[in-house]
Amino acid sequence: MGGVAWGAPGLAPTWSSSDKDFVTTAHGAARLWATVGHGIINEVYWPSTGQPQLRDLGFYLLGENSWADLKRINRYRLSRPKPYVPLLTIAHSGDDYRLTLELLPDPRRDVLLIRFDVEGPYRLAIVAAPHLGENGIDNSAWVEDGALVATAAGASLCVAADAPMVDLSVGYVGATDGWQDLARHGRLTFDFSAAPHGNVAMSGSFADAKGVIALGFAPGVNGARTLALSALSEGYEPIKNEFLDGWQRWGSRLDLPAPDAGLGEEALISATVLKCHEDRMFPGAVVASMSTPWGNHTDTLGGYHLVWTRDATLAAFALIAAGQIEDARRILAHMIAVQMQDGRWPQNYFPSGRPFWTGFQLDETGFPILLAAKLRESGRQDLPGVGEMARRAAGAMAKWGPSSEQDRWEENPGISAFTLAVVIAALVAAAPWLDDSERDYALDLADDWNERIEHWCYVSGAPMAIRTGVAGYYVRLAPPEKDGGLTGRVQLRNREGETIDASALVALDFSWLARLGLRAGTDSRILDTIKVVDAVLKTETPAGAAYRRYNDDGYGEYDDGRPYDGNGVGRAWPLLAGERGHLALAAGEDPIEYLRTISRSASSGGLLPEQIWDAPPIPERGLFPGRPTGGAMPLVWAHAEFLKLLIARQQKRPVERLACVEQRYGAGARRARRTRWRNETPVASLEKGRTLLIEDRRPFTLHIGWDGWSDVEDMESEPLPFDLWGVAIDPDRYQGRARLDFTRRYGERWEGRDHCVEFVDGPQAHTLVHRETRKP
Repeated sequence: MGGVAWGAPGLAPTWSSSDKDFVTTAHGAARLWATVGHGIINEVYWPSTGQPQLRDLGFYLLGENSWADLKRINRYRLSRPKPYVPLLTIAHSGDDYRLTLELLPDPRRDVLLIRFDVEGPYRLAIVAAPHLGENGIDNSAWVEDGALVATAAGASLCVAADAPMVDLSVGYVGATDGWQDLARHGRLTFDFSAAPHGNVAMSGSFADAKGVIALGFAPGVNGARTLALSALSEGYEPIKNEFLDGWQRWGSRLDLPAPDAGLGEEALISATVLKCHEDRMFPGAVVASMSTPWGNHTDTLGGYHLVWTRDATLAAFALIAAGQIEDARRILAHMIAVQMQDGRWPQNYFPSGRPFWTGFQLDETGFPILLAAKLRESGRQDLPGVGEMARRAAGAMAKWGPSSEQDRWEENPGISAFTLAVVIAALVAAAPWLDDSERDYALDLADDWNERIEHWCYVSGAPMAIRTGVAGYYVRLAPPEKDGGLTGRVQLRNREGETIDASALVALDFSWLARLGLRAGTDSRILDTIKVVDAVLKTETPAGAAYRRYNDDGYGEYDDGRPYDGNGVGRAWPLLAGERGHLALAAGEDPIEYLRTISRSASSGGLLPEQIWDAPPIPERGLFPGRPTGGAMPLVWAHAEFLKLLIARQQKRPVERLACVEQRYGAGARRARRTRWRNETPVASLEKGRTLLIEDRRPFTLHIGWDGWSDVEDMESEPLPFDLWGVAIDPDRYQGRARLDFTRRYGERWEGRDHCVEFVDGPQAHTLVHRETRKP
């Protein structure tokens, strides 16, 4: 061997492209997941779905005087025994060769087996790029006893085979790796025995045309080697049979609608993708995607291999609809375990429960309650701890809502129709787990916020309404600073800090008002907003009519195809075709074309992407209309949305719809007993005969006066459920008055601001008239 490789530490590491074809794992005790893209293995996760440990493993053919990089040639076909059995066969073919690869995760060991068969005058070569630990910067690799090994930060990899490996070498990426060797010499000539502390790669070839390669993962090198060699010793066929038996037992329970063969196949694939994304080191943890958006341009620790309670709950609803109730119960059990003491969940977190991003999204506090209620309505006994979880989550929503630090797109504070819908439904759904006073408060709070949805989120007379010929529409969100009207501007976080009038920003977020049963699908306000969304967000692609997140979105590739880098141009999301399809279903239409749009967006292996390209083709960047972009793929949320719409079409009702919410609001919004005034949601005018409840999160003295500060007096706040404090102003107290004036004192400190509430004869105005706002 040639000693230590030169070129340390190598190029700066990145992850693989998120343009993936396939994801696979085994049923059993093993804790390994593999993804495939461009005909090669592009990431392996171990010992958790939150921990990618291999950037990629590429396949090459070595001829007498030539070599072939199969990823760049990009001529391959994928197949599997059944849509719900992720045993992948990759067949690369050319004029004078055929390479067949079969990928087999061992159900019992943390080992990925690869069976290969070369036809033609070539030998197989591989180049593997470990990315062990939490990054690819400080990996060490060497050759040991005819195998390739690497280690870093408590994680180790061994690449071995059941036939002799030759041309073994390790090196630094961009300098002495196997691909550089092939590019310079046309064959593997390097024979370095060690490459310590850098961004490393390992290479080798096989003299035999057929064989099995084993990738073993363990905390230490000895363990990784033992696992790889023991899997090879047991033999490929027994392990394959166990793998097939495990998936067959699971998949045989699936009974999904199949309006046509393509949609039926995609349904089975989608259910399998959801199942594949469940962790086994931390059962019930479901990451959003085993990918990193635009991963070949970044070495970020997070990516999408993190848990969002929103995405995980939506996956659980899809699994319930598919008959996999126990899978959904494990998801809920995991959420109970990682809930924070204040009742919330982190914005996202690793499967272990360790937070990554730490923002607060109110919908993510409501979703676990919806899941618990759905399981209860399905006849399942409550999990231990579910009552305390629901009580704490309801308390967090009651205390901090209805405004959220972030909307569901994780970009802006304010009141979002989507978040409101989830939180209102969750407050109703939490009732069985609350005590009498908490239940009474939570239900009346839900009624109050439900009555005021249009006051906060619906605008009439705005320019887009006039252009579209409608009375008004629901906006994406109302900014947190309000002055009695839907005014102010919203920052477009991925557009170099641009801002837009809140009244001019629309999204499909409002669709959840109908899906969860707070508004009828035939409500004129819903139908009018659909017209605006179709005019502003819909884009026609070869896959069908697709939708962007909101107008002037910046999360996506630039128009010239450059990858998103913190700014860009938002592209169409297949899952939003599902949300539009749910609206069609609510209006009595057949949503089948929306299902077909989602299905036609899939990769060759049936994976659904986060985004599809909706601009002219840019072949040199691999961007084609209607096909996946460099965003995340697969996206669990998209697979869940497809599966739920397919089942909802058959059942004629949304999967997420709860009977308790439908019973409360099926006949329309209920009149709340109290209208709540909070700093984030002030009440400009109150219909006479209603009770005003002035609330805060800490004790206060209410200093009040009437009609211009006459008859001044002080009132002490009283404790309310969920650590809130308030003073109620009943109708008999303001009888004969036109206006309440008030301010507050906290101990010896005054808040330094006066407020007023007008008393009016008619109902509170629920539609806000557009008012122009100036750009700063």
